[in-house]
Amino acid sequence: MSHIPPGSSGLSPLVRETPAERADRNLIELLQELRVVQTGVQIVFAFLLGVAFTSQFPRLDTFERTTYVVTLLLTVVASAVLATPVALHRGLFHRGAKVRIVALSARLAEIGLIFLALALNGAVLLLMDVVLGRTAAFTVTTATLVMFTGLWFVLPRALRRPAR
Repeated sequence: MSHIPPGSSGLSPLVRETPAERADRNLIELLQELRVVQTGVQIVFAFLLGVAFTSQFPRLDTFERTTYVVTLLLTVVASAVLATPVALHRGLFHRGAKVRIVALSARLAEIGLIFLALALNGAVLLLMDVVLGRTAAFTVTTATLVMFTGLWFVLPRALRRPAR
């Protein structure tokens, strides 16, 4: 049994927050999440930039070069989409649009994660193709794609549903 201090309603401070306070909190949490994800995007992008300057790059076949280019572009798109909430916040700061910023930014974060998952799987496909061969590359990439889909998209949606 929990103890509720005298004079306290026992409600969490979050329950009593105003819509403006909730928007502030949600925006702060979202921007913090995006900082973490953006670091991952930058690491993948740096890796991909370096690949083009290795001695092995000229030996890549057409499939591998195409995978490289598509993966690099997916990383650029992920970076742009995941950074857009920061630009929205800067552009609409103090204009009474925080609730709209949070709603749109949350959607952009989901879209950015899709592009990031595709980019990471593209990097896996490229590396596994070079290291293990095409068949193994498709097998491993299918497994990582299923993993990302489950962890980043299916699990959060499943947890949103009310418990029975």
